Amino acid sequence: MMKPNVISRSIAVKNKRIHYLEGGDRDAPPVLLLHGASFSAKTWQEIGTLKQLVAQNYRVVAVDLPGYGTSEEIACTPVQFLLKLVEGLRLQGAAIVSPSMSGRYSLPFIVEHAQSLRGFVAVAPVGILKMSQQLQGNDIPTLAIWGSNDTIVPPSQADILTEVLPNSKKVILKNSGHACYMKATHKFHENLIRFLDNVSKS
Repeated sequence: MMKPNVISRSIAVKNKRIHYLEGGDRDAPPVLLLHGASFSAKTWQEIGTLKQLVAQNYRVVAVDLPGYGTSEEIACTPVQFLLKLVEGLRLQGAAIVSPSMSGRYSLPFIVEHAQSLRGFVAVAPVGILKMSQQLQGNDIPTLAIWGSNDTIVPPSQADILTEVLPNSKKVILKNSGHACYMKATHKFHENLIRFLDNVSKS
């Protein structure tokens, strides 16, 4: 059995160095992991997400967003950044996993470029109220996954998201807070992989 190697790499986006971790076969269904304000690409490595997804035959990329981890700040909009990243790393058809602060990137990107993605895993992303009207009727396959005790982006926002996105499903992880993947890691991975298998391998 192939050992799930994860490699640290970087790519130039608008002449700035953007760091990411990558694992899996380049031809496997791609998954792009974003992160929250208190975290980085390394978080996904530390809690085993990268290893789990590689073992399930996905190509996984966890990026340090601009100004976080070891990535440089960049002068462009979040949508422009994600577009350049997706093009540069050949992540067309990826499922995007977006917790917390990274909603500033993923939600506007979905409004403009949903057709370039295979699925969306919303992990209590910020910006739902602001973007709900623009997201209305978007049929991107979506998993809305929240901690039951989230006081930063409360689970009521998961209901708003699933109301505006017709092809969506909600999962609430009990006894976990805003970064639900830290407290309920096993359940998070279980739901994530089930969703990815549905959208990527069907």
